[in-house]
Order: sequence, then C-alpha cells, then structure tokens
Amino acid sequence: MAAPDAAGTVTAAASTSSCKGLPRTPGTGSACACAMLRGRRGSRVRALEGGPEEEAPPAAAAVPLALLPSAQQPEATAEQMLLRGIFEIGRGSCDVVLTERALRWRPILPERPAGDPKFDLLHKEEFIELKDVFSVKLKRRCSSKQQSGTLLGITLFICLKKEQNKLKDSTIDLINLSEDHCDLWFRQFKKILAGFSNRPKSLKIFLNPQSHKKEATQIYYEKVEPLLKLAGIKTDVTITEYEGHALSLLKECELQGFDGVICVGGDGSASEVAHALLLRAQKNAGVETDCLLTPVRAQLPLGVIPAGSTNVLAHSLHGVPHVVTATLHIIMGHIQPVDVCTFSTMGKLLRFGFSAMFGFGGRTLALAEKHRWMSPNQRRDFAVIKALAKLKPEDCEISFLPFKSSQDLQERKAQGSPKSDCSDQWQMIQGQFLNVSIMAIPCLCSVAPRGLAPNTRLNNGSMALIIVRNTSRPEFIKHLKRYASVKNQFSFPFVETYTVEEVKVQRKNNTSGHNLEEKNEPYEIALDNSFPWNVDGDLMEVASDVHVRLHPRLISLYGGGTEEMNDSKVTCNCL
Repeated sequence: MAAPDAAGTVTAAASTSSCKGLPRTPGTGSACACAMLRGRRGSRVRALEGGPEEEAPPAAAAVPLALLPSAQQPEATAEQMLLRGIFEIGRGSCDVVLTERALRWRPILPERPAGDPKFDLLHKEEFIELKDVFSVKLKRRCSSKQQSGTLLGITLFICLKKEQNKLKDSTIDLINLSEDHCDLWFRQFKKILAGFSNRPKSLKIFLNPQSHKKEATQIYYEKVEPLLKLAGIKTDVTITEYEGHALSLLKECELQGFDGVICVGGDGSASEVAHALLLRAQKNAGVETDCLLTPVRAQLPLGVIPAGSTNVLAHSLHGVPHVVTATLHIIMGHIQPVDVCTFSTMGKLLRFGFSAMFGFGGRTLALAEKHRWMSPNQRRDFAVIKALAKLKPEDCEISFLPFKSSQDLQERKAQGSPKSDCSDQWQMIQGQFLNVSIMAIPCLCSVAPRGLAPNTRLNNGSMALIIVRNTSRPEFIKHLKRYASVKNQFSFPFVETYTVEEVKVQRKNNTSGHNLEEKNEPYEIALDNSFPWNVDGDLMEVASDVHVRLHPRLISLYGGGTEEMNDSKVTCNCL
C-alpha cells in the first residue's frame, strides 16, 4: 500500500489494500496522525466555505451511524477510488475512502484479537452514497478574534429518508486539522456535487402570504430558505398580492435563468402557478388554446411547498404534507411527471387542473368563498354543515370515454379493430347525482389519508370518475365518513367509479331535490342558477357544458414516488 502523506491522504494512484492499524510514513508515526485529530471537543463550531458564512440550520442533526450500514451497499470493487485518508468520524479515527459513488469508512484498530468473533460485527465498514449529499462546507471553530476560525475538518450535509415518506436533513463531520488535507477533499466533494446536473441552481419563488393562517411567509423564511441557501441555490422571491397575481406575472416575466418555479402556498396557489406555466408553454410554442387537443408540456418543473389548509397536491406528491420533505425533493432534483386535465366549454379552454368536483363538492366551496372573513377551519366546517343541510342532487348527463391501456390497444389492433372509430366507445349516464369527482391524482389529504381517488396515480394516464347518485342524507354522510377510515368509501350501492380518459358533463334543469320547501331562501336562489366547480380548491362557475380531457405527463413536479400504504389496495366492482 502506498503511504499517506503527513495528513493521512492517499490519492487515487495509491493502492487500495486495507490498512491494519495506523498507516505510517517515513518520519510520521501513528501517534502523530492521531494528534492531528484531537483538541476539538466542547467547542462551538460552524461550517464555513472560504470565509464567514451562514451557520447551518439548527434542524440539521448528526447522522446516526447505525442508520448508514446497509445490506444493499454499492459495490466498492467496481468503483474507482478517488481519495483515501484518515479522518475522525464520531469518536474514533477512521480509514476513509472516497469513490465515484460513495464515501466509505472503517475504524482504525489494532490487529484482530485472536478468538474474538464479534470483532468484524462491531467494526464493519460504513458508508453514505454521494447522491444523498446536497452540500459540503469547511468546518471551523467560531472565534471572535479570527475571521475564519480554526479549521476542524469538513461537514457533509445529507438527505436521509425517514419513515412515512419523510425526508430529513442531517450532517456528518470528517475531522482533520490539516488545511491541505481538507482542501483536497473539499474540492473533490464540490466537483462531485457539481456533476449532479438535475439539481436546480436557481429558482423562481412565488409566495402567497394569505395561505391558510397566513403562515406561508414564516414557513419559507424559517424552514425553506435556510436549506436552499445551504445547498447553494439562488432564489428570486415574489410575494403575491391578490388572487391571479402569479398568473399575470408568469405571462410576461423572464424565466430563462431559472431551473424551476416554486410555489409556497395551498392548493389554489399551486394550481394557479401550474396553470400559468402551461399557458405560457402554449404561448411560447404558438399553440392556440381554444380547441386544445395536444397541449405542449411545461418547460420548467414546479415545486410545491405545503402552506395551505389541505395541501392535496403536496400530499399526493410526497406522501406527506411535510415542508422539509418538499424542500429536500427540490434540492435533490427529484422530478415526477404528472398528468394534467384541461377543462373547456364550447371549445374554449377554461383552465388546466389536476382534480375537480361538482355537486356537493362545488357547492361547499362556493359557500366557503362567500364567508372568507371566517378562519379557514371555521369556514370549511360551516360550509360542509350548510351544504349538508341543503343537500340536493344535480340533474346531469355524464358521458365518458373509458381508459384504454396500451395492452387493450394492442389487443384491439390484433383483433383488427379500426384505429380511429371511437364513436362506440363513449358511455353515457343520466340521473340525479349528489356529487361527481374527476381526479387525475390520488388527492391525499388529512381528512382522506388514502386519497379521494386512491386507485389513481400521478402519471398512469387515466382519471378517476367517481359518481355519487341521489340517496338519503344519512347514507351520504356515511359515505363521506368512510374517507377518513380504512374502509372502502366506494362500497355503497349509490356510488359508482370508472377509470376514464375524457368526461363530458351536461347539466339539465334541476327540478327536484331535498328540502324543496326551503327553496326560496337566498342561499338556494343564489346557487340554483350557478354550476359551481371545485377545481384544485379554486371556484370555477360555468353556465354550460364542461369537457374534461386528460393529458399524460404534461408537467413535471419536484417530488419522489410515494410508498404503498400498509392498507390493502381499494377494490371496486366498477373498476
């Protein structure tokens, strides 16, 4: 094995044979190497790169070493060793090896004691994969007299996967007092991190200060911005002043220098920004939005920081409405292509969106919007109770095109079915419906932890059409309560579910329903002439027919794949 230099470093040209005990160089014993690693405990430290810099966020904790070993370790034998040296990790000196994909270390110990079978188990190799590292800083002791402070080593900032789809930022310290030694390793780490081209370097931020309990500003500056700065991401923040502000700004603002757009707010804000990005993409491509059949994909990915009351989009993306998790997905450059719907009437595009409800869901939102002076929770509870008290069905005709998977299309082609004859594929349902949901995403939220449409995925190329026919109020309430339980919310005779590609909704004259004796009340008069839709938490009132069409993978969102829930998958005879 080639000998380390005075700081304990072996470059890639050195042998990769394992070391037993401390490696010795001429004139440099193991005692000298250990002396470089002592004298740091009890000191207040900070991570600096170059000169004085911001301190690491207080949420960052040391990596529990027990979490790092794994049976599925990357194969070290197939990787090229970049650096090898001595660092103190935890409470002991370690032989540390940096390869192209991982950082590995093993405690430096005397020869194996004879007859000790527990030796290898207690002192096995540990590692972290470099794809989980999002920042590196030089670690220095704070000092009021010295501007830069005394060098202690290197700090790596890591993204750890926790339970229930959560991500957590953590740190690992590589302690060595040699400036040259640390500088060599620091520059190599920076070079490796720069090679992750999928990670954003500059982001455009839209912050809605009115979201939920007006907590979005605090959430961003206390939890999100420190992590973005730590990762070296440049940001340009715009605080929106009114509904539709982000939409108007994104029509004209310059986005060429940004790698992504981030929304800090609730579902309405996120849907507005997604709609604006897709409209901008059509404009840039010269595509006419009326009679839109094949829209152009959005050029930039969208990140959603949950700061609203329900956070359906963020919950569906990450499996949990967790601010740090959403931020780390953005930093790590995790991208998910997501299906999007277009809502149009009379051939004219109304908006892009991910999910919609009309009937009970639309009328509840219409009521809530008329009482915005209430707190979000009070407004929601009031609207639900009021809508249930005035529960009435919508007389509609619903036409839909069932979803055809690639396997179905291949079978039709093998049977000689015509490619373009789709007239016999459309199906039609008439009747009175209490609620109709059309969803391209699972729509997870706190009141429906398995999702409003649990069989739908973010990008499976289909929508869930969920129809609740007219029934008694107690039975409808039972159906609503099922969303919060582990039971199947669709196992009622008045609930039908379909997997579809397109839906057309035509409202007819509504002449019957519950509580007809109260029809002269102002609430009934105001809503009888409207056709309120709840599209991603935004109210959309339409007087004519609505055509909903799915467009697979039309936008990319920052987020990782959610784990399957422990509960068994919901099944339904209609699917």
